[in-house]
Amino acid sequence: MELDSRKKQILLAISQTYQETGEPVGSRTISKVAGLQVSAATIRNEMSDLEEMGLIVKPHTSAGSIPTDRGYRLYVDELMEREKQLPAVKTGDELIIKRVDRLEELLMQMARILAENTKYATMVSGPRYSTNVLKFIQLSRLEPGKLLAVIVFSGSIIRNHIIRIEDDLSEEEVLNLNLLLNNGLNGLSIGEINLGVISKLKEEAGEKRLIVEKVLDAVASTVENEEVRVFTSGTPNIFQYPELSGGDRASELISTLEDKKELHSVLSEVPALQDKHEIKVFIGDEVPVDSMKDCSVVTATYELESGVQGKIGIIGPKRMDYEKVGATLKETMSQLDDIFKNQQG
Repeated sequence: MELDSRKKQILLAISQTYQETGEPVGSRTISKVAGLQVSAATIRNEMSDLEEMGLIVKPHTSAGSIPTDRGYRLYVDELMEREKQLPAVKTGDELIIKRVDRLEELLMQMARILAENTKYATMVSGPRYSTNVLKFIQLSRLEPGKLLAVIVFSGSIIRNHIIRIEDDLSEEEVLNLNLLLNNGLNGLSIGEINLGVISKLKEEAGEKRLIVEKVLDAVASTVENEEVRVFTSGTPNIFQYPELSGGDRASELISTLEDKKELHSVLSEVPALQDKHEIKVFIGDEVPVDSMKDCSVVTATYELESGVQGKIGIIGPKRMDYEKVGATLKETMSQLDDIFKNQQG
């Protein structure tokens, strides 16, 4: 059976109406909202065909229908295709991300503002160090036998390490090591610090090669000890929706939203997108976590500066307002671009 233009129009009308009301949609409602110049009986026949095609379903014995996961997928794909043809528009809601010095503060702020704006649950992952660029290393003397190594990555990620050494160093020796390390490593990602780079640094360090080796070990341990960092907000928002607030599914969903590793597994499914402003939507069974099969997750990749990328996810019911969520995510990306463009300028 073919999904002709009239069936498609009815499917989109059912999806939109159910998103707005949360109530199964009947043929009489569709005849009023879809603008179709056909009888209610004809609409009922078309809805029967849509049900047979697996695009809508009657959740109860009532005459009303709601979209299936497949129906939502067609609806979302249609919205996204339509959105590509239109100029960008503001959501009309206030969404102001403020520049802060610490990356963690920025990510927490993003999660909170997105939750307040969309009225759904949000998750924001920190960027992975393996793709981040090393911007600066600062060695300084703490006490005899100890150096403090401050390692700064792109995205304002800062990690401190204590380096133990056998002999004390003069200020001039520490300065020379700082020059050596920064000249050799600045602008490289972790993956680019290969054996050739390491060998050259050790050779140039001469008798201080063991100290250089310990500093490089500290840089490497930043990646090895990297924890899954996911910042969340707005969990209570999604329990306003009856389909997500009852039974065992609700308690399972709460546990998942508190489990950073589970959330990271969802965000890790988001590919590195060529267009960083591209939106990806997971619906129902497409979500890679069992307890979230009654949800939809809308995701995007954010970029703070070149090579510093992480993921954002908005979690809500399948009948979420996809248009608003997509527009809000794009506005977020635009504001991040402005913040970091100004910072680099």
